[in-house]
Amino acid sequence: MRVDFNQIEPITIPGMNYGTGTMTAKMYADKQGKIIPCVIHLGGSIGLHRHASSDDINYVISGSGMATTDGAEESLSAGICHICRKGSSHSIVNTGQEDLVLLTIVVERETKEKHL
Repeated sequence: MRVDFNQIEPITIPGMNYGTGTMTAKMYADKQGKIIPCVIHLGGSIGLHRHASSDDINYVISGSGMATTDGAEESLSAGICHICRKGSSHSIVNTGQEDLVLLTIVVERETKEKHL
């Protein structure tokens, strides 16, 4: 399967999950998850939120920031991958002097128990 993000229009989101500033994103989604190239603009953040049914994988392409997952802080820079597992809560803040550019992959996890 091929996804051409050149054909997807970006959207600008103010205060993502009650964060600050703006972010810009393009998104592909299906029932298994999402692929989201995104930019948290200078001074912006994604507010604290919980991933009840999915893992959230954020690969940093450029810029710098700080992620907080279940109260633990992690510095972010190019080449770092921040993962928020299903059931955890996290936020991401652009702490740098330029845009924080991420490739985010959201993987939906099975939410009901399997019976043997």
